[in-house]
Amino acid sequence: MSTPPARAGRRCHHAVNPFHSAVYFSPELREELAAIGVTDADAAYFAFRSAALGAVGPGAVTAAFYNFRHDLVARHLPAVWEVATPAQVLDARLRAADRTLRRLLGEEALAAPGLAEAAELALRAAEGCTRPGRPLYAAHADLPVPAEPHLAYWHAATLLREHRGDGHLAALLDAELDPLEALVSHTATGFGMAPKWVLATRGWTREDWDAASARLVARGILDREGSLTGQGSALRAELEERTDRLDAGPYEHLGAEGTRRLTELAKDLLGRIFAAGAFPDGMLGRG
Repeated sequence: MSTPPARAGRRCHHAVNPFHSAVYFSPELREELAAIGVTDADAAYFAFRSAALGAVGPGAVTAAFYNFRHDLVARHLPAVWEVATPAQVLDARLRAADRTLRRLLGEEALAAPGLAEAAELALRAAEGCTRPGRPLYAAHADLPVPAEPHLAYWHAATLLREHRGDGHLAALLDAELDPLEALVSHTATGFGMAPKWVLATRGWTREDWDAASARLVARGILDREGSLTGQGSALRAELEERTDRLDAGPYEHLGAEGTRRLTELAKDLLGRIFAAGAFPDGMLGRG
């Protein structure tokens, strides 16, 4: 089994990850969580993503999620667990994933052999993930794998997403970027979330954003117009390279041909869900 070429794992991640993320934006998720009493959008997000950890409080979630303002997290945790248990949330999100993916892909695509192959390859890649120092991945790795191919692939996408994400946070800490500095500098690359989306969903204020920007200017990472300097571009590039190194295990385990094939299948599935309107306008880019 040959080792994947440089950045092959990153390319595969970028193709696989949105399959997991699409459920966050679906009406089916809101409906399923509302049915168990979770109606606030922020509470729903924190419950959806942290339920695998158990009935945790705001400290653990602020640490594991990294880029949310702590007082926003504390507004909803642990209170949400008085409304619905983590087990109820996990069941609701799996029902939501099932409904969402059936709507976005259609029954014919769900029955196609490519989806079952993608699930098999992604689960095989996840065998190369490691638990130590990766709380969100480790918690999800303890959950059972669903039997249906579209849900098995969604589960595997979740594992691969959280494994890379946990490693990326280690890279951010090593680079001494605090949560909002990480968001601001990522947005400045042109590939991060739009500032208005960050401010609407992460609990930060415009004053917080401006203060983080000023700190990055003082460090030589941003210029006064808010664009990355040469130093800033090099820092963001090194962050991604370091994240690649920390996330190499799944793709080395899968091998070069398996990684190439999973990327190919994932891109096809990604194109289908994008075409079906899986993501809201204005979420990405500089807008």
